[in-house]
Amino acid sequence: MAKKDYYEILGMNRDASRDEIKRAYKKLAKKYHPDINKDDGAAEKFKEISEAAAVLGDDKKREQYDRFGTADTMGDQGFSNSGFSDFMSGFDSHDFDFGDLFESFFGRGPFARGGRRTRAPRRGNDLAVEVEITLGEAASGISKTINVPRLEPCKACEGTGAKGSSGIETCPECRGAGQIRMTRRMPFGMFQTTTICNRCQGEGKIITKPCSICKGRGRVKKTRKIDVKIPAGIENDMRLRLVGEGEVAEHAGEKGDLYVIVKVQSHKFFEREGQDLYCEIPISFVQATLGAEISVPTLGGNAKLKIPAGTQTNTIFRMRGKGIESINGYRAGDQLVRAIIQTPSKLSKKQKKLLQDFADASGDEMHPQKGFFKKLFG
Repeated sequence: MAKKDYYEILGMNRDASRDEIKRAYKKLAKKYHPDINKDDGAAEKFKEISEAAAVLGDDKKREQYDRFGTADTMGDQGFSNSGFSDFMSGFDSHDFDFGDLFESFFGRGPFARGGRRTRAPRRGNDLAVEVEITLGEAASGISKTINVPRLEPCKACEGTGAKGSSGIETCPECRGAGQIRMTRRMPFGMFQTTTICNRCQGEGKIITKPCSICKGRGRVKKTRKIDVKIPAGIENDMRLRLVGEGEVAEHAGEKGDLYVIVKVQSHKFFEREGQDLYCEIPISFVQATLGAEISVPTLGGNAKLKIPAGTQTNTIFRMRGKGIESINGYRAGDQLVRAIIQTPSKLSKKQKKLLQDFADASGDEMHPQKGFFKKLFG
């Protein structure tokens, strides 16, 4: 009888890693499983690759196999066809879950601990609320108290959903195991499936006397006041996650999270882009011509800004560090001020004469379009 080479069966080199063997087995198992592949010999091939995976997927068995070289040399050392049938028990071809079978070979998954399927703890729903703040509050940070309607544990039954300890009994369907096992004989071994008990939903217990307050649900609706610390520098539509402030799961399960969505109100003077602030400041013709020092509003109060002589309209001045601090604590952004020269609409006779005298004395300087056209057309 020819000796079996498990590495060759899985198409692997002898130095293949555990993950490589896992991937190879999963690919071949999907190809040759008899419920999927009806060709002659598929069942035998599936048994062969499963046997190879059962050995190479176990560190101790693989070490023993590598010492003796082939399956035949270790036939009396811990692996045989009968042993493989025992090993394969626990899987049902009707409800074949490649993830379960695959992980069981490699020591993880729902059957890892003594062949018993583990169930993830129930988790309550996450919640989301919106909080509106001003631009100034976004810049400096603020604490807000919000009202959050949510499901909380029922105090009357302490979240169990039952009226006293006598109101909870062991599930008669699964006898407290929380799972149901079904075994089926297949041509290449015994397959067994383990599923969550429908009667108790995996709890192992059922409520026979429901709590009169929560009607057996273990939860009641409450509105809770929660303090939220909004950090400085937060931007519009950013979310804050408050762990464990969401709804509680049924029967005193795990709590979900609360997400606070921050809405920053628009400002009548400033526009924000990231950490920078933009604004427009009107200046007079005289200030633009002669230069001046003006007072400019900032989020931290008024600040001085120097307007140099000869400033043109739409000139942008940068006030460093007068923007908004980064939420990560880095330096603050800048405030960018656009100067808009305002032309007076009404002048007294004296003002008109002074301007006219100024224009006459200035010559072409007061008529820039002349120079412009001359430069453009020659």
